[in-house]
Amino acid sequence: MALNTYIDHTLLKANATVDDIKKLCAEAKEHHFYAVCVNSYYVGLAESELMHTDVNIAAVIGFPLGATITKAKVYEAQQCIDEGSNEIDMVLNIGLLKSGYYKIVEEEIKAIKKAIGKHVLKVIFENCYLTDEEKKIACQLSLNAGADFIKTSTGFGTGGATIEDVQLMKNEVKNAMQIKASGGIRDAETAKQYIDLGVSRIGTSSGITIVTSK
Repeated sequence: MALNTYIDHTLLKANATVDDIKKLCAEAKEHHFYAVCVNSYYVGLAESELMHTDVNIAAVIGFPLGATITKAKVYEAQQCIDEGSNEIDMVLNIGLLKSGYYKIVEEEIKAIKKAIGKHVLKVIFENCYLTDEEKKIACQLSLNAGADFIKTSTGFGTGGATIEDVQLMKNEVKNAMQIKASGGIRDAETAKQYIDLGVSRIGTSSGITIVTSK
C-alpha cells in the first residue's frame, strides 16, 4: 500500500510562516504526497513552489468554523482555483445544519461546487459537534449538492476522525462519494485502518511519520 498517494500533507496553523509553507511543499515533493492542504492565502505560494510537479493543492475555505457568509465562501473558492488550487475543502455551516436549515446548507455546497466546476470539492462536517443523525443528513446534503468528497473534521474541533464516524459515512454514501479522514491521524497503522474502511484520502500533518515509520 503506497500510503503517500493517500496523503494531503497539511499545515493550517495560524502561526504558520511563509518558510513553513515552503517547507511543507518541499516535503510533499520529496515524499510524493497526493497534495498539500493550506489556508487560502498561501495557495499562490504553494502553486509557485509546486510548479511542474504532480503534487496537487487543496485549499480550505470558510475555515475552521464554517460560519462565513455563502458569497464569501464562493469568492474564496473561486480565488483559490484562479491561483492554482486543484481542490477545495469547505467547512459546511455547522450551526445551520444543527438548526435544521438543510436546504440552505445544501444550496451553499451546490453554489461552491458550481463555482469551481470540474475541480474537486470536499465538504468538512466537523463530526465532533454532530449527532449520528446529523452526520447522515450532512452526507445526503453533500451528495445531493454534487460534492466529490465528504470529510470528517477540520482538526480544530474537540475531536478528529474516528473509525465509527467513517463507517457511518461510508454506510450512508456507499460508493457514490469519496471520504477524507482528517484529524488525529499520526501513524501508519491508523492510516491503513481508515484506508481499509474505504477512505480515499488522509488529511494529516504527520505525513512524513506515516510514510517513514516501519
